[in-house]
Amino acid sequence: METREELELLQAEILNLFNYIQRVRKEVAAITRTDEGDGRFNNMSDQLDAIVRATEDATNSIMEVVEQNSETIQAIREKTDNPEIAALLDELENNSSNIFEACTFQDITGQRVTKIARSVTYVESRVNSLIQIFGKEHIENVELDEEVKNEDEKLLQGPQLEGQGVTQDEIDKLFD
Repeated sequence: METREELELLQAEILNLFNYIQRVRKEVAAITRTDEGDGRFNNMSDQLDAIVRATEDATNSIMEVVEQNSETIQAIREKTDNPEIAALLDELENNSSNIFEACTFQDITGQRVTKIARSVTYVESRVNSLIQIFGKEHIENVELDEEVKNEDEKLLQGPQLEGQGVTQDEIDKLFD
């Protein structure tokens, strides 16, 4: 039979385990809730996708302008025999090649963001498993400690996803 000391030790360990599980539940609840009502993971995935789209769009715009400039350079080249102008046009073409080369950042950025998105998805699946273990209703009822935000953070919400936030037209109306 167990001694009183062993029982007290067991009770203490069970209490520590209970407290640990309570902390885990609070952390899971905090991760899955935001002020906007969307889960942080959904928001992160959307933000990462928006980064990829924005860099891709910007890169495509840059490359289209460089292609237009190349056509203009060729048109000027056809209209001149001046060696100084030809040398300047060569320099412009070299600059255009450098711009194209620099635009490869978008591909690398996309690859890195995709790796991060996969990691976020993995963590999200693990958190969702914890939610199932604890029960979604129980997690939703867990009281969270208030996150302290300074006044600027309360006002600034950063770039918004397409279709969300205030439009540029609405901002312009404020100044009319």
